[in-house]
Amino acid sequence: MASRAVKTRMPTSAPGSRPRTRRGAARGFTVIELLLVIAIMSIAVALVSWALPDGDAARLEEDAARLTALLEMARAEARVSGSTVRWVPRADADPGTLANGQVVNFRFVGLPPSIKLPTRWLDARVSAQVVGASTVLLGPEAILPAQRIVLSLGDKRVELVSDGLGPFAEPDPAAAGDAAAGTTAAAAAAAPR
Repeated sequence: MASRAVKTRMPTSAPGSRPRTRRGAARGFTVIELLLVIAIMSIAVALVSWALPDGDAARLEEDAARLTALLEMARAEARVSGSTVRWVPRADADPGTLANGQVVNFRFVGLPPSIKLPTRWLDARVSAQVVGASTVLLGPEAILPAQRIVLSLGDKRVELVSDGLGPFAEPDPAAAGDAAAGTTAAAAAAAPR
C-alpha cells in the first residue's frame, strides 16, 4: 500500500512568498509624492491669484463705464431739449454734501428737473478731474470741443476722452501710437532734404 503524503504549506521567509496583507498596503505617501502635490497646488494658486483682477482697478473701470453712459444720456438730453448741459465734478476743497446731507461727487447742471441722474460714484474713493477746464460741456451743439476726464482711485488712473463728435471712451493705445507715428512720418516727409 502506498502511503499518502499530506501536503502542507511550509512558511518561508523569501521575498514575495507572503501574500500582501492590508497592513502593507497602508504605508502612506512618499516624500516625493507629497512634494509633487505641493508644487502643483502652489502653481495652481499662483495662476488663480494672477488671473483675478485688481479690486481697485475693477471698481475704477466700473465707475468709468457708468460715467460714460451717464455722460451720453445727458448729452442726448441736451441735444433733444436744446439746453446747455454741463457735468461738474466735485472739487477737492468741496465737502460734497448738500443741505439734506446727501453726498454729491458730481452733478449735471442744466438738465430738466424731471431727469434725475446719479450724483455719486459707486466707490466713494473715486475722484475725477477735467483736464484743462472745471466742467465738461455736453451740449446742445452737435460738435463740441475735445474734452478729457481723468478718474483716479488710489494709484490707478482711467482716462475718458471725446473728440467732440463721438462719445466719451478710454483712448485706444494702438490708435494713439499710430497717430504719433503718422505725425512723425508727416514731419519727416515735410523736412527739407
